[in-house]
Amino acid sequence: MRVRVAAARVRALVLTLISFLVVAGAATGCAGGEDDRPRIVVTTNILGDITREVVGDEAGVSVLMSPNADPHSFGLSAVQAAELENADLVVCNGLGLEENVLRHVEAARTSGVATLAVGEAVDPLRFRTGNDGRPADDVGEPDPHFWTDPDRVRKAVGLIAEQVVEHVDGVSEQAVRDNAARYDGRLADLTTWMETSFAAIPEDRRALVTNHHVFGYLADRFGFRVIGAVVPSGTTLASPSSSDLGSLVRAMEKARVRTVFADSSQPTRLAEVLRRETGGDVDVVPLYSESLTEKGEGAGTYLEMMRANTTAMAASLGGN
Repeated sequence: MRVRVAAARVRALVLTLISFLVVAGAATGCAGGEDDRPRIVVTTNILGDITREVVGDEAGVSVLMSPNADPHSFGLSAVQAAELENADLVVCNGLGLEENVLRHVEAARTSGVATLAVGEAVDPLRFRTGNDGRPADDVGEPDPHFWTDPDRVRKAVGLIAEQVVEHVDGVSEQAVRDNAARYDGRLADLTTWMETSFAAIPEDRRALVTNHHVFGYLADRFGFRVIGAVVPSGTTLASPSSSDLGSLVRAMEKARVRTVFADSSQPTRLAEVLRRETGGDVDVVPLYSESLTEKGEGAGTYLEMMRANTTAMAASLGGN
């Protein structure tokens, strides 16, 4: 009796194992078929959304940076690093934005993978690193935050389309160019809408203070003054000193600014710091600055992010 029971258990185990191997084989076959498609790997989620609009269904697009992540600090797994070196095309921001990832991009480029550093090709501005009222392009390193100017994103769309057509085999050139043209039209509409929204802000209130220097391109394109930043740097990895905060407070008092725009992930902490330094009330307005959110959380796409930010800025600075 025990022998028959044991044999039955063995047969059941064998059948379970066979079923598992069949399912796994089918899944592997599906994955393998998908892997046979041309692959484009994009470092940041903002560029990932833009690239997907250009590529459409013509190729697979993998985005390395998760929603709500910080581009300055996110890193790669070994699998993601391998993705870069096996891509047909790598699209990155460059200009030091993806601080922990660019060495992997460089390794992929060295191994022969076509790469496009978008930030370097869209006429980058230079940002200042202090709270002293100098123009945003006066000193400092090139500013990687070009996406806050939708006109530069339109240029980026054209560059991405050209690289996809040139380097990614198997895509339809006409489909890619049609996708790019369609998205370019939506970006042109965005620029017009932003101009109209910002037009309602009085000239003396067109002043920006942010958690770090991230909106220089928006300021340059739409006629704002950059007063300063809590972290007077282009990266979130830096920390403000007491003298930095003192300089910012003096600049805010001189410009009569009481509104600070902070990344949506840390407005409360920033508000506490500034209220302590200024000795009074400071209105801290959260914006989506360097990362998209999950779908349905306010900034799931680049267009949604820019519209949300524009609405918040216009409302807080005196627009409609």
